[in-house]
Amino acid sequence: MDWQGQKVAEQLMQIMLVVFAIGAFITGYFMGSFQLMLFIYAGGVVLTTLITIPNWPFFNRHPLQWLDPSEIEKHPKPQATGPISKKQPAKKQ
Repeated sequence: MDWQGQKVAEQLMQIMLVVFAIGAFITGYFMGSFQLMLFIYAGGVVLTTLITIPNWPFFNRHPLQWLDPSEIEKHPKPQATGPISKKQPAKKQ
């Protein structure tokens, strides 16, 4: 799953859980059944899980382009020169 696919999965999960929570509450309220409300919400959680957790192909529409090993050898990683301190030395009075 690519980065944009993770964002889509997260947004889809949040929307689905809120919709099922509101639908379950309204149905449970009008039917007068707390048990029915819990079953509807639990079904929504299971459905949301089945849709958002697996790595479905529509979550991988923007795959990352990795460098080939030969390209890495052409562009070596810059070496650090050492720790640089940004603190000013204390002034003596």
